[in-house]
Amino acid sequence: MYLRSTLLALGLAAAALLAACTGDDDDAMMADDRPAATSEATATATATAAAEATAEATPTATPTPSPSAEAAREAQREFVARRLQTDFPSLDVTKATVDLADIIALLPPDAIPSIDAPQFDTVEDASAWLAPQEPVISFVHEGDARAYPLHILTWHEIVNDVVGGEPVIVTYCPLCNSAIVFARTVDGEVREFGVSGKLRRSDLIMYDRTNESLWQQLSGEAIVGIDAGRLLDFLPAQIVSFEEFGAAYPGGMVLNRDTGTIRPYGENPYVFYDTQSRMVVDVPEFEDARLDAKERVLAVEVNGEAAAFAWRALSEHVVIEAEIGGQAVVAFWQSGAVSALDDAFIVGSRNVGSAGAFIPVLDGERLAFEARDGAIVDVGTGSTWNVLGQAVEGPLAGSQLEAVVSGSHFWFAWSVFKPETRVILAGG
Repeated sequence: MYLRSTLLALGLAAAALLAACTGDDDDAMMADDRPAATSEATATATATAAAEATAEATPTATPTPSPSAEAAREAQREFVARRLQTDFPSLDVTKATVDLADIIALLPPDAIPSIDAPQFDTVEDASAWLAPQEPVISFVHEGDARAYPLHILTWHEIVNDVVGGEPVIVTYCPLCNSAIVFARTVDGEVREFGVSGKLRRSDLIMYDRTNESLWQQLSGEAIVGIDAGRLLDFLPAQIVSFEEFGAAYPGGMVLNRDTGTIRPYGENPYVFYDTQSRMVVDVPEFEDARLDAKERVLAVEVNGEAAAFAWRALSEHVVIEAEIGGQAVVAFWQSGAVSALDDAFIVGSRNVGSAGAFIPVLDGERLAFEARDGAIVDVGTGSTWNVLGQAVEGPLAGSQLEAVVSGSHFWFAWSVFKPETRVILAGG
């Protein structure tokens, strides 16, 4: 049964690779007349079928697994090891911090192409093709402000870039709604990353083109290869609306669609994904029902303590203050940004808003914040602030709060990597 399941998964993966390589966007329509996706959507369908096909080989862990279940997992480890060695000849699979049986070897490396020579438009030029409400990853370093539209990142997942003199990797995993920016210098060496075509816990696994080590996106950890156990440095970034980015950084730059590939940018290959309870790839490790699996959370980790501001609470209260890891943290939420994983076209998706986390201290003074008629206001001066932590009106206009590394992830994705997370609602 295992061999038959494995062959089925490989066959489906081969079909996905063909679609990824051809980039044919007009081959088929889904049964409900939603547009068919190219490589990414085919990968989604393949992942679902492959996960179901190999369910017997990768059962949910139990305290005392049966001999047959353990034998199936061992067979899965061997299959994954062979597949990884085929795809990454330089990869040492004996060096791993995770169980290889938990890796879904779905597609060959670079079937989903990273963007390695990014091109940019001005905010004004980008407004000709990007709607105000569309979500972008906002990242600023040394005064260099850049926006990476999910309009584009959904189809590429990785951008290798240099921002403000810092080599960075901008990443987005649609299955986890996780947008994370890392420094891509390791031991003084600048690395370049690609999409491995592999998943673990439904999360993107990146690969390092220098030595082919595999890196987990959510944790920033090298999980297989010579770098196993190393961690990338996280850098503060947020998903906000294009309008919010443009208002905050009118001189900023926006990743454009001159990527060297042809994709149906602006379409969502994961139609209604964020409103469905089912995941594309099963995540048996997810058992934390404190929140719905796909509820967005503003996830942070400070001084070793992980916490998640529930999106439902943020959208209701707009401002929530908490102490995390001994550090005062304030979370802001604003309406405006739409989901990238709802309607068939991102521009028509529902408004989910955006959020950010900051240290509520300015020039050594602790600030207190509250919501007034939906606006973010500091109590002491009455200044108005935006979701990017900037004072936009009042005595403190022009001031900027220090950002805390955070992510607007799906709850299941954060909780399986950080099961000890404290969920924060209004009033703690």
